[in-house]
Amino acid sequence: MDRQSFTDLIQMKFKMVRIEAGYTQDTMAQTIGLSKKTLVQIEKERVLPNWTTCVSICSLFRDSEVLNSTFGCDPLEMVQTISRGQSAYPNYSTISDIYWDTIDTKGGFILQSNKVSELYRILDTEKQPVFGTPKLREAETYFQRNVKENLIRA
Repeated sequence: MDRQSFTDLIQMKFKMVRIEAGYTQDTMAQTIGLSKKTLVQIEKERVLPNWTTCVSICSLFRDSEVLNSTFGCDPLEMVQTISRGQSAYPNYSTISDIYWDTIDTKGGFILQSNKVSELYRILDTEKQPVFGTPKLREAETYFQRNVKENLIRA
């Protein structure tokens, strides 16, 4: 797949991604940094989104079922592969040691805080990020709920 094919696919799925996220046109335009007029033109397939807009959509909505089913993988993986001609996977354990402090560990889940950005994240039993938020209370609630659900299943 090349950039043109990728951009064409994003244009066709643009409105579906917005609706899936529960965003109004105003909210979506503000979120990705477009005017509402441009967003409407993209959704009506009168204007192609530029590469930067496509990357923004894939980054901000990487958990979108629409995008994941369209590409058969994480849309950011597609962006990286198309841009660089390859896709490298970071070693999260090395990154974690430098930038993340562990707050709590239970049932295989890990609650961490970022030393630089003050964001919080939850890692699953395979040490993959599954949730992130700037609010400690949200992170703690998500962490406790997933630990409890995991223990019930076990």
